[in-house]
Amino acid sequence: MNASQPDGSTPTDAPPTDDPRPDGLRTARSLVVVNTGDGKGKSSAAFGMAMRARAREWPVAVVQFLKSDNWVTGEQMMAEPLGIDFWSLGEGFTWDSEDLTRDEAEAREAWRHGKELVQAGDHRLVIFDEITYPLNWGWIDAADVEETFRNRPERVSLVLTGRDAPGWMIELADTVTEMVKTKHAYDDGIRAKKGIDY
Repeated sequence: MNASQPDGSTPTDAPPTDDPRPDGLRTARSLVVVNTGDGKGKSSAAFGMAMRARAREWPVAVVQFLKSDNWVTGEQMMAEPLGIDFWSLGEGFTWDSEDLTRDEAEAREAWRHGKELVQAGDHRLVIFDEITYPLNWGWIDAADVEETFRNRPERVSLVLTGRDAPGWMIELADTVTEMVKTKHAYDDGIRAKKGIDY
């Protein structure tokens, strides 16, 4: 007999008994993962992968494009003890900016540094947090970014985050997850919370 759900309904799905994985699975030297969409969790998921990679003793680097180094986020606080190379090279939210020209220059510098990290090949995982924003605003050269990612050293995996990932990025990626906002605390006027949001 099927157990009822908390709302009194009866579950309709049975647990799968057939293996859903495709035949002929193979290994890959590296992967590109994209976390996009308007829901919460894109960066959080990326940092979860950073922890997993460090547990496997991979060299990991993070380049953040919008979060200011002055914010001291929880993920940045944990990066050093975990041995993650972390650069927060943004100026913060654009709506708080007093000089968008400076913000654009910071984004270009973040990309210059991130490109060097990828091409050097010393890190097996490089996270580009919130890279879609400066890409979509035209602050960094999309053709240069795409070429760098496509021609990366074969053992360098990438995690790319941000809303509205461009089509070429989705096509390049091996895994794309779209976070969909069903509900967000901001909608009820609740401020970002330490330990949850940063």
